[in-house]
Amino acid sequence: PICSMLHLGDAEEAVGVGTIGSSEAIMLAGLAFKRKWQNKRKEQGKPYDKPNIVTGSNVQVCWEKFARYFEVELKEVKLSEGYYIMDPVKAVEMVDENTICVAAILGSTYNGEFEDVKLLNDLLLEKNKLTGWDTPIHVDAASGGFIAPFIYPELEWDFRLPLVKSINVSGHKYGLVYAGIGWVIWRAKKDLPEELIFHINYLGADQPTFTLNFSKGASQIIAQYYQLIRLGFEGYKNIMSNCAANAKALTDGLVRTGRFNILSKEVGVPLVAFSLKDRSRHDEYEISDHLRRFGWIVPAYTMAPDAQHVTLLRVVVREDFNRSLAERLVHDIEKVVVELDALPSKLVREVTATLVERHPELKEMTTTPIDNGKLRTVFEDVLSSQKAVRAWKKFVQKKTSGVC
Repeated sequence: PICSMLHLGDAEEAVGVGTIGSSEAIMLAGLAFKRKWQNKRKEQGKPYDKPNIVTGSNVQVCWEKFARYFEVELKEVKLSEGYYIMDPVKAVEMVDENTICVAAILGSTYNGEFEDVKLLNDLLLEKNKLTGWDTPIHVDAASGGFIAPFIYPELEWDFRLPLVKSINVSGHKYGLVYAGIGWVIWRAKKDLPEELIFHINYLGADQPTFTLNFSKGASQIIAQYYQLIRLGFEGYKNIMSNCAANAKALTDGLVRTGRFNILSKEVGVPLVAFSLKDRSRHDEYEISDHLRRFGWIVPAYTMAPDAQHVTLLRVVVREDFNRSLAERLVHDIEKVVVELDALPSKLVREVTATLVERHPELKEMTTTPIDNGKLRTVFEDVLSSQKAVRAWKKFVQKKTSGVC
């Protein structure tokens, strides 16, 4: 079933390995690319000590781990305002003779958007033809691997593209299996260097193994096999279509409030990423914090380099997130925004707290109800003072976050 999902023409020629998730799968795929590149450089009598890999700065942290742990230079395509995935043109420009592969993401961690693997493949084909290199592509389809085959079948991102040599997918994301299952598949056996594979026979027969983990249970493999047989193509298609429809309903509800910019795309992982249009009084961190009182854990975080100035909230829509929950979440977000509107802005509160700390005589003002007008007056009186400047710097320095 997996081979047909990924349009792998000759399944007999392919090879793959089960992992505990896409992080391990990516490590293994990266090792295969590095070793194959090194072997070719040795045959050509060229230096093989400075491998690099090209990705977008929006990649999941496991790519950074691979680069650091296995001594591969990570060349990142930075993001820009309004474009929050890897630009294929810039990525191909970064490719050189030491590039072991270009990694494309089918479902960005930040906003769920699919990167344009087809364009990347076409541009890289042209560059390989001009230079004589054979730089390949790996597709990190941890989330999108169980989305695109069912609801975007015409989207070319998989083994239909000649430069895509390996793909990783997580079963515990949209494969509908509990945590601890993923895999990486190579187009052909030649794409996985034989010296990376170990053979053992102390279990009674020859058993090839290529893994970074050791003892692990088979329950997740069995569960994934069961889900594939039980649901089949139509079952998965119905579930993923329903997830996408609920994500669209949530998006429409947020748009109707008039308060948010939507940063996720309709074609992508079923999630909704959004940010405030007006951050002059309150920010996404406050919304995230207040939503916890209603039982929602909605993370607030900053975009990847060079778009760190963009702060957003993200809601991932899974099979158990139904339409009524989407409507309830929109309603609770509206209540939170109204509540925040009734409070003084965070900057005013920060400045006031700093002044009270340094000037105890102002404490009396904070022990009795004060209307927004009085708080505003206090703020305006000290705006030009050094105390206000220091308070503002302290406020800004707290606004750092990350995603993994």
